[in-house]
Amino acid sequence: MTAFGLAESVRLARAALAGGSEVALGVVVGGPAELLGRRLAWDGERLHGSLGDPAADRAAGAALAAEEDGPGTVGVAGAGVELYVERVLAPPELVIVGAGHIAVPLAAIGALLGWTVTVLDDRPEFARAERFPDADRVIVADFADPFAGIRVGPRTRLVLVTRGHRYDYDCLRALAEMQAEPAYVGMIGSRRRVRAAFEMLAGEGFDAERLARVRAPIGLDVEAQTPAEIAVAVAAEMIQAERGGSGRPLRDVEDVVRYVKGLRPPAAEGPD
Repeated sequence: MTAFGLAESVRLARAALAGGSEVALGVVVGGPAELLGRRLAWDGERLHGSLGDPAADRAAGAALAAEEDGPGTVGVAGAGVELYVERVLAPPELVIVGAGHIAVPLAAIGALLGWTVTVLDDRPEFARAERFPDADRVIVADFADPFAGIRVGPRTRLVLVTRGHRYDYDCLRALAEMQAEPAYVGMIGSRRRVRAAFEMLAGEGFDAERLARVRAPIGLDVEAQTPAEIAVAVAAEMIQAERGGSGRPLRDVEDVVRYVKGLRPPAAEGPD
């Protein structure tokens, strides 16, 4: 029987929080007395710990892998065991490519949202920690290989706010070569700039489906003007991409006024 206790659970949880694979931690809270309190974990590839029976272990691994609504309890089919399950995964990561005027408020908003923030730029005078006090990492990068040493995964939000469509193209091309599938990819720019970058990629054989995953121009349509306003619009779109929602004003979604007793609906507008 594999020994697996609290120390091993903490080690796996800390590895997940540091950016490793997510892990589902379980502890037996119902079933035979000799199994109560026993700890298990599923790291996406294998089960850590044991219930003392291969069939029960397979069922426990499947239960841990399938549980997505935690924390909560789940039964282990055929084993007569109930597990309390909690998933541990790293915070979402915001990678901002380009350290210009929009990147500064966007990094601050990302940190406020609890995301791990990384800022990349090829200009040392812009990629400075003093310029981005809320960022976890500020890196002077070569846009020919912009993501060297950067882990881009399914919890990465990637924002391209470089100073030219050529650099946007280099970054998108690097992503494709990595076969990375981040949660969000957005690129700032005018229609002309976005089109230029997309035409360069299409010329290299990128298909429409892959290009359609890039949100460009970036952000929700709120007529943002200042760098801070644009950063808010971009952050709102990233939240919407993860959580859903229509992007409409909540006043219009809920329409509370129509349910208030004693209020007449607004008169229909018509000719005087």
